[in-house]
Amino acid sequence: MTNAPAISMPALRFFRRIVRGYFRRHFHAIRISGADRFSALAHSEAGPVIVFGNHSSWWDPMVSIYLAERLMDTRRHYAPMDAVALERYPVLKRVGIFGVEMNSARGAVTFLRTSEAILASGGVVWITPQGRFVDSRARPLEFKPGLSALASRVAASTGWCTVVPLAIEYPFWDERLPECLLHFGEPLRVDSPQDLEKLQLELMQSLETAMNTLRFTAMQRDARNFDTLSHGKLGTGGLYGGWQKLKASLTGRPYQVEHTVLPECGKDLASCKERSDDV
Repeated sequence: MTNAPAISMPALRFFRRIVRGYFRRHFHAIRISGADRFSALAHSEAGPVIVFGNHSSWWDPMVSIYLAERLMDTRRHYAPMDAVALERYPVLKRVGIFGVEMNSARGAVTFLRTSEAILASGGVVWITPQGRFVDSRARPLEFKPGLSALASRVAASTGWCTVVPLAIEYPFWDERLPECLLHFGEPLRVDSPQDLEKLQLELMQSLETAMNTLRFTAMQRDARNFDTLSHGKLGTGGLYGGWQKLKASLTGRPYQVEHTVLPECGKDLASCKERSDDV
């Protein structure tokens, strides 16, 4: 019988701290829409939960770790990873990442059995069903069969499960660092076993709808369309940033850290109404 992989809480807390630091250093802000659709599934009564997202960047697994902590810390979270690549990052084995042998029948069986054990224990599984890096603008979407097979099998054994699409983009807006933009689409409830081809199509359409929504919102370049989970480093930094701050102090003028004042902030950044926490 397959069991859910063990998670070391000290290792997980340490790794989450590393992830928060990474986002602080490399992104202007982490912004999300549709978060309530995911956080509403936090309690075990909501049943098995699978999150599936597009896979355009190395950052995607870090996003799942960050969101798991911020939006659903009541459950344990897991994600599959290529077994060969996982050997390069052994610490990930202690924080919920489990290895899967790619492109083999044995790997498919391992993925399904391990994921079913995780979901049966109340954990959440995060999956990138494209199985490779794909530009977020590429259409049509193409999925590996593992997601639909897993959802159908879990529904067969438990009666139902919830599958939640997550769209991810990393665009540059007006600042030196890019934005991390996220959007949870409408959850899809899978009841009982289903035709896998039909379910696969429904899942692809669900994620594509979420990605199109995020693409349209991202193009508006308006932070008010999102909840801001955290801010990263602001301004230009370095010697030039230091000189700008000193000049503002000497002239008695307010020091504007960001290149562009956000619409909801006016001229006083301290009055910004975005919901933001320190990373």
